[in-house]
Amino acid sequence: MLTIQDPAPAPVLSGVAAVLLVVDDDRAVRHSLRRIFEESSVEVLTASTAEEGLKMAAERQPDVVLLDIMLPDRSGLDTFTELHARDAQVPVIFITAGEKSETVIKAMKLGAYDYLAKPLDSRQVRALVHRAIEIRRSNHAPVDLPEPADEDELHEYLVGRSPTMQEVYKSIGRVASQDVTVLIRGESGTGKELVARAIYQYSARSKGPFLAVNCAAIPETLLESELFGHEKGSFTGAESRRIGKFEQCSGGTLFMDEIGDMSPLVQSKVLRLLQEQSFERVGGNETIRTNVRIIVATNRDLDQMVKKGEFRADLYYRLNGFVIKLPPLRERTDDVVALLQHFLRRFNRELGKQIHGISPEALDMLLRYPWPGNVRELQSILKRSLLQTTGEILAVDFLPDEIRHWPANAGGSEAHGSVDATPLTADYIDNRIRAGTEDLYAEAVSLLERSLITRVLQHTGGNQSQAAKILGITRGSLRNKIRLCGIAIEHVVSADHNDE
Repeated sequence: MLTIQDPAPAPVLSGVAAVLLVVDDDRAVRHSLRRIFEESSVEVLTASTAEEGLKMAAERQPDVVLLDIMLPDRSGLDTFTELHARDAQVPVIFITAGEKSETVIKAMKLGAYDYLAKPLDSRQVRALVHRAIEIRRSNHAPVDLPEPADEDELHEYLVGRSPTMQEVYKSIGRVASQDVTVLIRGESGTGKELVARAIYQYSARSKGPFLAVNCAAIPETLLESELFGHEKGSFTGAESRRIGKFEQCSGGTLFMDEIGDMSPLVQSKVLRLLQEQSFERVGGNETIRTNVRIIVATNRDLDQMVKKGEFRADLYYRLNGFVIKLPPLRERTDDVVALLQHFLRRFNRELGKQIHGISPEALDMLLRYPWPGNVRELQSILKRSLLQTTGEILAVDFLPDEIRHWPANAGGSEAHGSVDATPLTADYIDNRIRAGTEDLYAEAVSLLERSLITRVLQHTGGNQSQAAKILGITRGSLRNKIRLCGIAIEHVVSADHNDE
């Protein structure tokens, strides 16, 4: 289903009318896309099968193609391959109702311009198509990437359809086959190593080794030896030669987590390795050549560390070539349900459980919790809860105290969506600072969003369609926000009537 919103002004395109080809077997989608562009300079061609779309593309040479992943006669990915064999510079935007993250990565690796998940937002479609048309007219070709080697582990771990995670998947697809250093930034527990593994699995080095080193978990005196190896007798306790990770990983990929914790000495040696792909073992004179791709990650602010002289600027510039920013879980709350479902299936297998669902009350508590420990904390809490669960449903009684008691500990009624929630004032901000908060931005945004949605619902008498229109979001998005904010519609309507 395509959500039609009030049309935004269409950007003025240079030159003659552009041609958009829509290949989708859903008649409603084709009709809706024609309506979106009916008053613009874009001519919309539609096809319901891959064969029909390929024939139309050969005849009309479209400026942009909107291509469904699932078509009745062949897959959208195979269709894309044939389209690009004929015209490698046509921007192709994939559209699909599928939820698997590997579809996004496959599409981006093949060279797609972008990716849209159904239900589509008309404003986003219009803006994206017009940008693609301008790129087409600049003859800017999409990235052409090879097929992945092995996706089993990727299927297991990358979960989420939120816009921020879609961007992460696109970035993986764009950079995986490019043999460059990647810097992954994000808070602890967001899944930085999983992103590194995805890059590795989709790279040309996927048949080589993948090794991971946590620079913060290894004492400073041992990290140099762990990475570069050492010769026998090079220091007390070095009873034999040791081969380091850079040597072991030649031909493969080395993931270095928490690189902000490296000592200046190790930083200088890593910089040389990046520049020359060579090093010496600790206590040795032999120069060893290696061929390793480095992916690094940190939860620290490297920019500030460089300014303070705590991290080498030249190394930072080397590492900062391609950056992937992993969002914290509180910024992608739409993914919490998908993550819960994913880990529920996984832990059922691992623990031999037959738990078929989560009670509405327990789910409500899990959705309200801010997850300061991110996905790692969600995984841990769900596993602890399942170990306590008897029967087939995860109920409130089986949740740990930090989940069941969080709203009361976090400041009372406003967490439940009261229409009299605390306003975002200077006094509120000062009180939270005095209370020692370390997450004031997220708290303030949550409070502002709750107050805004509550007031708009009061204005519409609880009518969600009208409220969504005023807010400029889809009704489905509004429903999610109402649930996440804990807003009770009947209370909102009651408050509105009392005001009258």
